[in-house]
Amino acid sequence: MHPSSTPHYDVLSRAFHWITAIVVTIAFILGPGGFGRLMRQGMDPATHIDIVWHETLGMLVLVLTVLRLLWVALRPAAPQIPMAPRIHMMAKLMHLALWTLLLLLPITALLALGGKAHPLTLLGGVRIDQIPLMTNSALAKLLDWGDVHGLLGDAIMWLAGLHAAAAIYHHMVLKDGVLSTMLPPKKPR
Repeated sequence: MHPSSTPHYDVLSRAFHWITAIVVTIAFILGPGGFGRLMRQGMDPATHIDIVWHETLGMLVLVLTVLRLLWVALRPAAPQIPMAPRIHMMAKLMHLALWTLLLLLPITALLALGGKAHPLTLLGGVRIDQIPLMTNSALAKLLDWGDVHGLLGDAIMWLAGLHAAAAIYHHMVLKDGVLSTMLPPKKPR
């Protein structure tokens, strides 16, 4: 990391943040209810565009998260906003929880598909019938990963909502500039 004196995250960090937030939200909205039941009834997931979009966006979340983690190791240092140690610790824990969920959600989806030997269906007609290292593995059969995936999906939306509320609190009440670090710099008039 390189020292940063800017009050904003770099352009790539901001883009990763907002694109990930939008993709996660859309994937959550399109999350197919009763997917497992439909699959057990012989439904082909490729025939349901909401499932195809959900799975495609889920894999995009995984790719974005891995790229973001690589960028965090290389980017300029994050803006440093002075804040109370307790608030700083809560922010660190929130970010850790969000990063963990961003990684676990796609992994639990792959485990859910692999445990039931269901295909991964993506936009463009891409279909992966046997998910490497997942299909019929002992880990994939350990739990009902579809239920775990659903719980984690709910959790990430709740935490993202709390994250957004905290950013608004910092902006409106504390007026410390935390929210503006993730927004584009204002152009001079």
